Amino acid sequence: MYDVTLAPCAEYEAAACRAALEAVLAPLGGLDWVTPGLRVGIKVNLVAAMKPETAATTHPVLLCELVKLLTARGAEVIVGDSPGGLFTAPFVEHVYHVCGLEAVEACGGRLNRDFSTVEIEYPAARAAKTFTATAWLRDCDAIINFCKLKSHGMMGLSCAAKNLFGTIPGTQKPEYHFRFPDYAQFADMLLDLDDFWAPRLHICDAVLAMEGNGPTAGTPRPMGLVLAAENPHRLDLLAAALVGLSPKDVPTLEAARRRGYLPDSVEALQVSADWRPYVCPDFERIEERSSLQFGGKGRFVSAFLRRCLEARPEADASCIGCAKCAQVCPAKAIEMKNRRPKIDRSRCIRCFCCQEFCPKGAMQVKRPLAARLVSTGKRRKT
Repeated sequence: MYDVTLAPCAEYEAAACRAALEAVLAPLGGLDWVTPGLRVGIKVNLVAAMKPETAATTHPVLLCELVKLLTARGAEVIVGDSPGGLFTAPFVEHVYHVCGLEAVEACGGRLNRDFSTVEIEYPAARAAKTFTATAWLRDCDAIINFCKLKSHGMMGLSCAAKNLFGTIPGTQKPEYHFRFPDYAQFADMLLDLDDFWAPRLHICDAVLAMEGNGPTAGTPRPMGLVLAAENPHRLDLLAAALVGLSPKDVPTLEAARRRGYLPDSVEALQVSADWRPYVCPDFERIEERSSLQFGGKGRFVSAFLRRCLEARPEADASCIGCAKCAQVCPAKAIEMKNRRPKIDRSRCIRCFCCQEFCPKGAMQVKRPLAARLVSTGKRRKT
């Protein structure tokens, strides 16, 4: 059995998408586990109301071809997510419309319209022993996690493991950033969600990925791939390698390694095809902050070094003064002055919610000059 399967898919054309899906599913046993009447929930990435061509959300053509494969086996298919915002019918219906997901109902599936929430107790968790979740997935017999490959301001990579954060109701997401402000804690919380929901299958839309200022304001980057796996962390390990990230650059991968979910290296993965030709060495990544280690230097020296070297959110000249960043900031570290966001660095927990949900992409992940000089020096030495 393969750890991860991949297939080329050059464009979002129905026949090409169907062929790619069949190619990645076949080595994993296909969809033989799907039986008539099985209720399958497809948890997609609908981070915001953004058109498919922006590469921020799961593409509707790929999604529809998967729905057709499932319904052909007699499954009842429900598609949904909780975007960043109100988990209410008017808000989510607008997101469905802009993201092109109305096509799902034209091809035999249905969109989730249960906007209730449920309180979950999960004693086996390491971090999120209790959490509030969107209720619709609890009624599904099986879950498919259909993610998008993107760079991410906080986690370095948005792919399979991170996608289950969408089971937390939209307006409550900032609370979880405040509840788990440390990168390792936040990653453990994400892994707890992955473990709790335990999707039957994970599929990644990397036909058009997002690089740069992801996961919402980056640049579309053609990769021409569809990936699949039964383990989200093994899929993410390969996805990270494809965009030039190591496990230490992605906190969820570090957390997965601590739990024994991953092999020692990406080379140890059993992959269905040679993945190396698809590596994007010039993929524009967000430099990961959690990889900075200052052990043994003393508490005050460590704090000083982090202040000098860690990346931080900062608004550029395209800011329109809408105050969305101040509204979503869980630490209340942003106030508007003269229609410009002023960030209290002593309160900022660097969750990058402001960067993720800025409607104009004006909030950028910035690296201090000292960090850029250190990185340049390291590259010169090698």
